[in-house]
Amino acid sequence: MAEDDNKFVKDGTVDYKNNPAIKNQTGTWRACPYILGNECCERLAYYGINTNLVNYLKYQMNESSVVAVNNVTNWSGTCYVTPLLGAFLADAYLGRFWTIAAFSIIYVFGMTVLTLSASIHGLKPPCDHDNNSCHPKGLQIGIFYLGLYLIALGTGGIKPCVSSFGADQFDDSDETEKKKKRTKLYRNQKPGGSPLTRIFQVVVASFRKIKVKVPRDTSVLFETNDEESVVQGSRKLDHTQQLSFFDKAAVETQSDKIKGSINPWSLCTVTQVEELKSIIRLLPIWATGIIFSSVYSQMGTLFVLQGNTMDLHMTKSFEIPSASLSLFDTISVIFWVPVYDRVIVPLARRITGHRNGFTQLQRIAIGLVISIFAMLIAGTLELVRLTSVKQHNYYEMKHIPMSIFWQVPQYFVIGCAEVFTFIGQLEFFYEQAPDAMRSLCSALSLITTALGNYLSTFLVNVVTDMSTRHGGAGWIPDNLNYGHLHYFFWLLAVLSMINFGFFLFVAKFYTYKKPYIGPSSS
Repeated sequence: MAEDDNKFVKDGTVDYKNNPAIKNQTGTWRACPYILGNECCERLAYYGINTNLVNYLKYQMNESSVVAVNNVTNWSGTCYVTPLLGAFLADAYLGRFWTIAAFSIIYVFGMTVLTLSASIHGLKPPCDHDNNSCHPKGLQIGIFYLGLYLIALGTGGIKPCVSSFGADQFDDSDETEKKKKRTKLYRNQKPGGSPLTRIFQVVVASFRKIKVKVPRDTSVLFETNDEESVVQGSRKLDHTQQLSFFDKAAVETQSDKIKGSINPWSLCTVTQVEELKSIIRLLPIWATGIIFSSVYSQMGTLFVLQGNTMDLHMTKSFEIPSASLSLFDTISVIFWVPVYDRVIVPLARRITGHRNGFTQLQRIAIGLVISIFAMLIAGTLELVRLTSVKQHNYYEMKHIPMSIFWQVPQYFVIGCAEVFTFIGQLEFFYEQAPDAMRSLCSALSLITTALGNYLSTFLVNVVTDMSTRHGGAGWIPDNLNYGHLHYFFWLLAVLSMINFGFFLFVAKFYTYKKPYIGPSSS
């Protein structure tokens, strides 16, 4: 009997026939190449567009610098909002596998439309090469943005699901498999119903019982007697003392007993209540990722425009596109990931005694600090560039004699911050999320990127409006040689410092999710 129990996984995942997944035939690394392949293709397509989009909008779609920057950050922000829809469908109805499959088709269709808009005569903007200007028509603009936003919709079903789907391939209850985290082979977490519905049920039930007192003995709070949670695809959660107001939803009143059948809008289980508490506890940490994402978004916008003004030559006959310097962000990530795992973690483990070297919150904090230096470096480079422009009267020169490779440090430092903060956030939101809300919480971590892009749009609009109010060129004019782009980078550095202080405050009071222990046997 014990041998038969060990045959199946114990975390609730099922195979493609909806039967309990067999441990030695499904999941683990044998299933991951397909997941990684899908993610690799999606990321390649996204970054291929994102890094070159600001130049395409400025020079092919004839948009000003500010408008092009804002359209890039708005599109990028939308790419990180649509995961809320994908996460909802995955957690509530489709499951992660079918959500990824369906939205991948939308993504491919969007890529096809976008490619046609940039390559077929009549769809791509006509350009006057003598004057180096293009003049897109209404239909051409419409088709271009249709393809762009179909991609934004398609990515919404992939981003929040693919990492969680990969993690689902390893059994959390098996320590050997758990350490390996990072079709028939797949293990699928059953959709647990709408997580948003369960959240609203707890809120409504709590307010309906606003005058009900929560008993001191919390073991009498309502929970199913079954070993399984009432939430399909989720293990039970133990009661916590924080946010005790919502415990009212789990207090079984006389009216609940009289009705016989349970009304979920009046009586909720402890697990449901703890799901809501988990989300609320995550929100302050979640909010601190917004400004970091604003910093990160500069790689695809203002860093590119800054690079356009510099010497692009690698050799006398070859110029490097300014957008391609984001390669150094990728190189930085590739460099820092093994350095972090093999050098930094062992050293930190000796100091902190923590098995991972740092807690997830400490890892996020380190990345936030590093991001401050990225903006200081970018601002200092721009100040040096403008000083050269002023000294040698380079104002009307398209590319001043200053190598674009001076931008490498700011890309490299942001890549380092990304390894700490983004990976730390992904692990933090996945592990601290209730089982049936992992796609939703992964989407929440992505929403910080969306809001960060929208914040960047807001800041660009505000500083442009204020700095051009009296007829000046402004901080971000079309010709950056007349501007003050370094002010904007330093503004982001100051906001990042304030954000770091807020993070330290909220992290101090955060309590990690506890595994289910169950009622006391005494």
